[in-house]
Amino acid sequence: MGGGSAFKSQSWQMILVALLLMVGSFYAGTLFRQTAPNYVSQLSSSNYSYSGTSTFANKVELTYRRTPLVIPETGVDVCPLTFNEYIPCHNVSYIHTLRPNLDTSRREELERHCPPLENRLFCLVPPPKDYKIPIRWPTSRDYVWRSNVNHTHLAEVKGGQNWVHEKDQLWWFPGGGTHFKHGAPDYIQRLGNMITNDTGDLRTAGVVQVLDVGCGVSSFSAFLLPLGIQTMSFAPKDGHENQIQFSLERGIGAMISAIATKQLPYPTSSFEMVHCSRCRVDWHENDGILLKEVNRLLRSNGYFVYSAPPAYRKDKDFPIIWEKLVNLTSAMCWKLIAKRVQTAIWMKQEDPSCLQRISEQKLIDICDAADNLKSSWNTKLGNCIQVRGMQTDAPKLPSRPERLSIYSESLERIGLLLLLFPFILIFLSTVFCTFQVVHEATSCI
Repeated sequence: MGGGSAFKSQSWQMILVALLLMVGSFYAGTLFRQTAPNYVSQLSSSNYSYSGTSTFANKVELTYRRTPLVIPETGVDVCPLTFNEYIPCHNVSYIHTLRPNLDTSRREELERHCPPLENRLFCLVPPPKDYKIPIRWPTSRDYVWRSNVNHTHLAEVKGGQNWVHEKDQLWWFPGGGTHFKHGAPDYIQRLGNMITNDTGDLRTAGVVQVLDVGCGVSSFSAFLLPLGIQTMSFAPKDGHENQIQFSLERGIGAMISAIATKQLPYPTSSFEMVHCSRCRVDWHENDGILLKEVNRLLRSNGYFVYSAPPAYRKDKDFPIIWEKLVNLTSAMCWKLIAKRVQTAIWMKQEDPSCLQRISEQKLIDICDAADNLKSSWNTKLGNCIQVRGMQTDAPKLPSRPERLSIYSESLERIGLLLLLFPFILIFLSTVFCTFQVVHEATSCI
């Protein structure tokens, strides 16, 4: 009886949350209808005014979070302009204080490290000086305002590889990359030819979702979109400055992240392809623990694309690295299906008997069955391989767009109940529809 009462209580709580989300969706419509200026001017030294209906005169002041939280009558303070690229959990100054306790050999310093509550800023991060409303897609694939991303280093060191060039008031993206300086479309077609034996492209090979590791300015992602392939790109905040800022200004999904000591924040079997083009990740080190994370993320028969010197160069220590990669991927029962020009492609084969045999030879460890049910957020990397048995086979995913509205087991694992799922869809649909009406001049009806 007690368990039934608890369940009913939880159900009513979920229904209440759902109703709040629905109310929030209508409120979001109001938010999106706020008018915004074509240009955001430089903040003055004393106040920051918003050209909408707000009467706040926000002060420019470096404010830290306090408990209890108090919002000034003038509105939330605006951080000084020097903080226009402040990223709370990727603050170089704070991470520098942590370095003695971080495993820098595994690049742990590139991961998220959030300061304690009392050291977190509580002010609005301002846009850069002369920030302009971003250029719309699809023009933004090739051009963004120079003043919106005021970094020149990447253009200087990667201009010869056609990553990005300065062009008057704009940044121009020719579509090149370190391993495809003549353009991403030809490179993408070559990958499709390698996988399909010259009979198709990546889409016909079943690739729908891609994870791009060390993405640069995300030109690879941009030119996958015409094939109906969606890509999540990520790169660390490192010596290339904030390359993710270029990606986001272009309108391409990307995030600051690094594959180092923790799992990436995606459920098991999330992608049909993981792509690394000169991504500067040492896949062969630490017993291949990073490759085992790729194995976790790939769906059955998914592809790992590796375009880097060990795949084609015979000098320095590249042959030794290549041999280690071959041994590690063989131990995970992957199959090297193609090696052409500067690229190697492996397929993740779902072969429990092969993995069991390799495990008995003590070449790899098999993860506990419970590991597959754990959340991937803030979870240490596991130096093991997950094996799907008859009871845990991943259900076949429906094609897009049907899969976007189907309740999946991964949602259940993170605590999103089936009861709540329809209301989440209503909320997201309302927000997206309102955004389309206001910004694209289209109708939701």
